[in-house]
Amino acid sequence: MSVIGLPVGLIYHNEDVLINDQLQLVIQVGKKVVMMESGRTREDMIWVVKEWISLWNPPVDWDKFDALHAEDFKDYTPAGRAGTKKGFAQGLKEFTSAFPDLRTRVEDIIVDESRKMAAVRWSASGTNRKNYLGVGPTNKKTTITGIEIVEIRWGRISRRWGEWDISDHIKHGQG
Repeated sequence: MSVIGLPVGLIYHNEDVLINDQLQLVIQVGKKVVMMESGRTREDMIWVVKEWISLWNPPVDWDKFDALHAEDFKDYTPAGRAGTKKGFAQGLKEFTSAFPDLRTRVEDIIVDESRKMAAVRWSASGTNRKNYLGVGPTNKKTTITGIEIVEIRWGRISRRWGEWDISDHIKHGQG
């Protein structure tokens, strides 16, 4: 595939990573092609974070998941799972299986271009249909919120720290 002459910007393409003759990074995510000078402009980082959070709306697009996570992805708050890409995928699968109608929204994104990092505040609601973190199924609509800090290298999430508030889920489990 030739990417020479394509303008820098957000265009739709799969999980191939290419660098064209102008040293522009090209990442294929599903049907979307993302071209980035350095993979870390503010707009590029916001796009990556929004696409990443969209993964939490079932059904999970596992091709997009693979494309958005660096192979050496490190999760610094893995909640008992392996702090790897595979471990994070396992956690996402458990989360979306427990809340099959989950709808996740980005509330705020703050970007630090110089450090290649972004913080995102998100909220989600869904009906708990399977045991999740030792609670349920409650069959009740549940709200979960969180804040994630991610490092984005070459258009992919390379490191993640996250804190979630699942108190609504716990409360439903207590009757």
